[in-house]
Amino acid sequence: MNTTTRTEMPTPVARYFTGMNALDGDAMAAAFAEDGMVNDIRREFLGRDAIRRWAEEESVAAKVVVTRFVQARAHHGDWIADVEVDGEYDKTGLPDPLVLTFYFSLDGDEVSRLIIIGNRPDEPES
Repeated sequence: MNTTTRTEMPTPVARYFTGMNALDGDAMAAAFAEDGMVNDIRREFLGRDAIRRWAEEESVAAKVVVTRFVQARAHHGDWIADVEVDGEYDKTGLPDPLVLTFYFSLDGDEVSRLIIIGNRPDEPES
């Protein structure tokens, strides 16, 4: 498993997670291109203003923070981070700990696309 610290991540990815852990929706949105896109578990938010509203409603209001970086890696120009998150959201039916995968596409110094998925571990067939 490749453990990565925030300082080893590309600058826009580190800015996003720094804003997330500071509960700062403006800082989270500032990591994105003006026409950036977030898809958060099959809900799409297009443009920095929509991303700011999403960050405030979904992350800041529920005090969602990263508690641990499980794995982070570069993949064909994208950056993928598996992270444990916690906060004050409805945890009914969710695994504990909750690990989400953040798929970042970068355009220079900005995030152009972020896809967030709650992946399940690969389980061998029986």
